[in-house]
Amino acid sequence: MEQNQKAREGKAVTTKKMFSRETTVSVRIEADPSIVWALLTRASDFPRWNSTVVSIQGEIREGGSIELKSTLDEKRTFKLKVKEFVPEKRLVWGDAMGSRVYTLDKGTKGVQFTMSEKIGGPLFPLFAGMIPSFDESFEKFAADIKKEAETIQRSKN
Repeated sequence: MEQNQKAREGKAVTTKKMFSRETTVSVRIEADPSIVWALLTRASDFPRWNSTVVSIQGEIREGGSIELKSTLDEKRTFKLKVKEFVPEKRLVWGDAMGSRVYTLDKGTKGVQFTMSEKIGGPLFPLFAGMIPSFDESFEKFAADIKKEAETIQRSKN
């Protein structure tokens, strides 16, 4: 069974393997895809609406790079490259250890927002135990973007 199918609305699912770990969360957002996309790509605005981000510098655009500090490890700055940028559909950023994929699937009443991150590699088993679980952080992220996008959508109606 595909991981996204197992996930309950807004509930993160993590699959652990010897050389990798993947966490996914999906939530339906009753807002226009352009609103969700704007939230995902306006780096300077992230800390305002996203309780999982301490700070984010740089530009979220095709070929862009960002420096992100997360509440999971506030002392560490993640230097990430934007790997894919398909407006209102798919955004991928990451580093040599992994990638975070955001997908927006337009529906009749808004979008299905999915966020997935796979980390790993040949040395993954050596440090896997030091990496905190992403589940709670992913659930907060999904709830935060849903709340903010739907608030913006209501203000436009």
